[in-house]
Amino acid sequence: MPVFDFKDTPNKANPSECTYTTFQSNQSFASANQPLLLLDNREREWKHHSCGIFTNPIKRTSFEFKEEDGIVSADILKIDSRFVSLLRWLGENHINVRLSGANREDGYAVYKIREIAFGGGAKLSAEDGFLQFMIDRLFASSAPSEEIEEEDADETGDSMKLTSIQSITDFMTCAGRTMPDNIRLWARRNLAVARSHEVTPEERRHAQRALSIMMNIQWKTNYFESIDPVEARRILDEELYGMERVKQRIIETIIQINRTHTLPAYGLLLAGPAGTGKSQIAYAVARILKLPWTTLDMSSINDPEQLTGSSRIYSNAKPGIIMEAFSMAGESNLVFIINELDKAAAGKGNGNPADVLLTLLDNLGFTDNYIECMIPTVGVYPIATANDKNQISAPLMSRFAVIDIPDYTAEEKKIIFSRFSLPKVLRRMGLQEKECVVTYEALDAVIEKYSDTTGIRDLEQAAEHLAANALYQIEVNHISEVVFDAAMVENLFA
Repeated sequence: MPVFDFKDTPNKANPSECTYTTFQSNQSFASANQPLLLLDNREREWKHHSCGIFTNPIKRTSFEFKEEDGIVSADILKIDSRFVSLLRWLGENHINVRLSGANREDGYAVYKIREIAFGGGAKLSAEDGFLQFMIDRLFASSAPSEEIEEEDADETGDSMKLTSIQSITDFMTCAGRTMPDNIRLWARRNLAVARSHEVTPEERRHAQRALSIMMNIQWKTNYFESIDPVEARRILDEELYGMERVKQRIIETIIQINRTHTLPAYGLLLAGPAGTGKSQIAYAVARILKLPWTTLDMSSINDPEQLTGSSRIYSNAKPGIIMEAFSMAGESNLVFIINELDKAAAGKGNGNPADVLLTLLDNLGFTDNYIECMIPTVGVYPIATANDKNQISAPLMSRFAVIDIPDYTAEEKKIIFSRFSLPKVLRRMGLQEKECVVTYEALDAVIEKYSDTTGIRDLEQAAEHLAANALYQIEVNHISEVVFDAAMVENLFA
């Protein structure tokens, strides 16, 4: 168990005594019943809002309250294990804070910490902004498995911007072992490069940029909360008509996540004709999983370097699209929607983009050439779409559970056109349903017109054409409604 020594003055004659114990918590907020820490209140009860500093005078880990009758010290009894390093950082830098808490039988339960200016007034500045940002990030982190003495415990900082070297140092110090071990060790090495004057300014700039990217990503565990299958089914019904077998397969995946609390070993490959709603299914799954999502359009990626980034030896080096996706999402758990996977093998540069995807799809981790660190991918759920799965290489196919998306039948197309496509277009154009009426014969004519096309995109364009023609007749000919019959449809689409 580590012992705070905020004054950094070891005293062998009077060794520091740890007065607190840590407790494991994965709560995403604090309250009087679920506090950040407990302070001793046996001598006196503390005010709801109390000011002071964390300190370690002589031998005991404590908090010094600035009371009207002077400075009074109270031992720290318990600390949420995620906040041990943060409180040490506050103490080492002698930062004045205001605690909000409630007196309980077992101690003063602190559930909020704010930085204040000297004199007790509120200090609404970047300093408190950094502290609140840090607290929010730690709340979003999982509790460390155990407390281990940090090798770089003497690192401190006071700058409040995460892009600066000092703020990155502060973040690393406060986050402690809530970060994955390999990323924490990688960050130390890059921090040393960013601080060094023995390397070129270009190397320092690249190291600082890489650190800023990595520290702004919330590195989460691969534990996933249970998902309500009823709500999942509602979302699927809202987004898609029919496709019962496809919906069943997705619900089976949801049930699997609920049982294991981890993502399936294989992603989803949605294969089928164009316009059948493959991308819409992928977005619906991301919505069900409540994860941020990013899109990789493989038809526009010609060089593997676009995915993996470029080496830092180049002055204009930058991370790849995959690393930028993590950065944009702000966390390591996300859905990768890979559009047109069957185009991935058609690389025009030096190498094959499909080979890069193999490392992303494996649970071993992905390495970006610019970042030079293995990124954990256990929280990445890939969903790929493809028109022709025969164009996908066998190694890529083996990473996915394939769901064949069938084309819609004529009857399904009629229902989709009349219940969804046409009403949506009418709402967008500001038309009432009674102003644009399509008879059954006209509907049959529309479906027959596009019987040779796959999907429903052409049907949506047909609905747009009909609605625009109705609007034209209403505005120009000053009629109250337009009723389309089969002959009018034939003439309009001739």
